[in-house]
Amino acid sequence: MNFTSLCLVAAGGALGSVARALVAWAIPAGRLPWATIAINIAGSLLIGWLMGRLTPVSEHNLREHSFWVVGICGGFTTFSAFSWQTIEQLQKGNIGAAIANVVLSVTACLIATWIGWRLAR
Repeated sequence: MNFTSLCLVAAGGALGSVARALVAWAIPAGRLPWATIAINIAGSLLIGWLMGRLTPVSEHNLREHSFWVVGICGGFTTFSAFSWQTIEQLQKGNIGAAIANVVLSVTACLIATWIGWRLAR
């Protein structure tokens, strides 16, 4: 990755983060965190579409990939990367790895979040 790509990641990440904040502000939380759910679904849809258009990553599309996939999607939601990596395993026929990724990621992240919360209290 070169300096230009890193700058594009930074710019996309900033815009993605601002978009996330605006969605969170616009959609009030209820019994479920609707803004986060909407963000994760929209980010997953976007990264799927982008990866369908920008794969394989090459010198030809590295700037677009850096800005949109790593920057925008990364700033908007990291769940989109998790979703894409799971789909990628399924496409390769690695069903066990895909299931393990889902179970391990969700379980470990929930436990880590709970531990972090407990440590802070």
